[in-house]
Amino acid sequence: MGQNYALVVDDHPLVASGIANFLISHCQFKQACVVTNEEDCYRQIRDNGAPRLLVIDFWLSSGTALKLLKEVKQLYPQVRFLVVSGDDNNDIWQKVHAAGGHGFVLKSEPPEMFSRAVCALLDNLTWFPERNEFSAEANNEKLSKFNLTPRQIDVLNMIMRGLPNKRIAAQLSISEPTVKEHISNILKKIGVNSRVEAITLLHGKRESSE
Repeated sequence: MGQNYALVVDDHPLVASGIANFLISHCQFKQACVVTNEEDCYRQIRDNGAPRLLVIDFWLSSGTALKLLKEVKQLYPQVRFLVVSGDDNNDIWQKVHAAGGHGFVLKSEPPEMFSRAVCALLDNLTWFPERNEFSAEANNEKLSKFNLTPRQIDVLNMIMRGLPNKRIAAQLSISEPTVKEHISNILKKIGVNSRVEAITLLHGKRESSE
């Protein structure tokens, strides 16, 4: 296969295939392979050599991509690492940067932005977003009037970013039933019936206060 290929690691096969096809049609790659987990990623590299570009979804079924990124980078320092995610939390791209990643792109960005990021990495540059003006500290201050506990604020912030219960539990090192209990109490305190209503209410408050 040679080293001028891309490898996409994403546990959503349809998304991964879309990224791979885009890399072939728009980003100079003749081949782009898709795997859905860390084990298959290592197997792919062992069988076909290290890729020129490794695109990793930040949230994998087993946790975050940081462990995989660090391990592959140590073994194959020539690989360029681009992490993608649907989660727009500032902490994520900062963690990717600290772990040695070369770029980060939100899945909500237009394809042209993804293409520009890939080109930057292939030119041995980096690609990271600027810090959002709306900080977590400011958000927590706005939530304080609901008398939420610190842990409930953590859970609510993750709900606002669209994280499912399983990922909230993994990130906070608590069980899914505990997450559900926190969510139930949160909804009662802010006076809504569902997490969708909570997101709508709080996004509205955020926009009207800026």
